[in-house]
Amino acid sequence: MSTAGQPIALDGICAAANTIGPLLRLTPCVEVELATAERHLPVVFKLESLQVTGSFKPRGAVNSLLQSDATEVIACSGGNHGLAVAWAAHQLGRRATVVVPESAARTKVAVMRQLGAQVIEHGDTPGEAFEHADALAASSGHPLIHPYDQVATVEGQGTLGLELVEQAPDVTHWLIAVGGGGLAAGVVVGLQETAEVVAVEPAGCPTLFMAQQAGMPVPSPATGMARTSLGAPSLGAIPWQVLAGSVSMSTLVGNDIIARAQVWLWENVRLLVEPGGATALAALLAGAWRPPEGARVGVVVCGGNADAIPAAPS
Repeated sequence: MSTAGQPIALDGICAAANTIGPLLRLTPCVEVELATAERHLPVVFKLESLQVTGSFKPRGAVNSLLQSDATEVIACSGGNHGLAVAWAAHQLGRRATVVVPESAARTKVAVMRQLGAQVIEHGDTPGEAFEHADALAASSGHPLIHPYDQVATVEGQGTLGLELVEQAPDVTHWLIAVGGGGLAAGVVVGLQETAEVVAVEPAGCPTLFMAQQAGMPVPSPATGMARTSLGAPSLGAIPWQVLAGSVSMSTLVGNDIIARAQVWLWENVRLLVEPGGATALAALLAGAWRPPEGARVGVVVCGGNADAIPAAPS
């Protein structure tokens, strides 16, 4: 994979790892056997659901705040990024205003407020919240900490790729859920071509799939059970510069199999995972993505902020 012309650099990811490391957890990898239609498959899980605030998002949020000297910042979020910015601001003695859609998970909104953030609920979709956050940043002069379309955010997320190389060097394919694309793009660069990233998306939030079809990021729907974590208005322009030439066509999965993956993770690993966090695994469970012969498979469990375990699909 060539990185010529891309704004995301391995040097920036390595620098981010050094600066954010003292504030974050080194989340574990565990190996679990998964029964597929063809065979029993050993799968390595990277448990970012155990990261501070319950998702990978603090990697980018902390890196972005540390690269800014602003005492007050604004964030737009479906939930997890806002929670991460609120936490990072609390840790660093800053103030944060987070704009979320009215559909944002109540548990996430409550914790943002507990951390001292001002939370503004605006609109029903992430897209409406993003527009309001942009307007608020323009009128206030406070910087916007974007969840996936800023270099500092994506390089922070890319620190996960460095950990995957260190903790599971034999994995050849990492399945990663995509929303705005920041995590997948950062991990692609952070992996340094040691493994392939397999992009997985909810059918109701197909930002990368639609960008691949159109040849550029385009407005995307944000529907279904994973919309509060993966329902970006579109794929980010910065992530697209990385992902356009480095990942195959995104794999789409439906609500029923995402719910089944949540149940599977609870019953087999005792992990309480939100729909977005179970999306990558859903592709394996459903057979929507099948590993090639000789592949060593890993799954990034990217978020654990679930209100409850869904009932097992009948």
